[in-house]
Amino acid sequence: MDREEINREEITGELAAAEQPAGTGRTVISDSAVAKVAGIAAKTVPGVYSLGSGPSRALGAIRDAVGSSDHAAGVRAEVGETQVAVDINLVAVYGYPLHDVANQVRAAVYSAVEKLVGLQVIEVNIEINDVYIAPPAKPGGKTGTEREALQ
Repeated sequence: MDREEINREEITGELAAAEQPAGTGRTVISDSAVAKVAGIAAKTVPGVYSLGSGPSRALGAIRDAVGSSDHAAGVRAEVGETQVAVDINLVAVYGYPLHDVANQVRAAVYSAVEKLVGLQVIEVNIEINDVYIAPPAKPGGKTGTEREALQ
């Protein structure tokens, strides 16, 4: 073999190796990881004030006060080998049509979980357990409605 043939062989061997998968093995995505992705997606929808039921919201307020947050609060995911089901409890903002909020949350969760996690979403169940009503405006102060949906 001459030098040109050896270089060509090395180059094609490197390309072939680069095109092959890095290896084989098993990937496990936990329920909590999927719940976190779903929770982040749900919080981006206008009209969602917070996620969770009363006790989990109280715990969330404490977490917020110390600079921490639980993106999966109020979200439960059941992960199978190729499919996932998600349950979400949320508080909606008064003035937003509740069915529209639920449908937008459902669409956001379907999209985020399928895109980021790579599993097929078979259902997203949403329970709107409360409606947030902003306190009356104080003269010269901010109103509660100026608070954006949780990010």
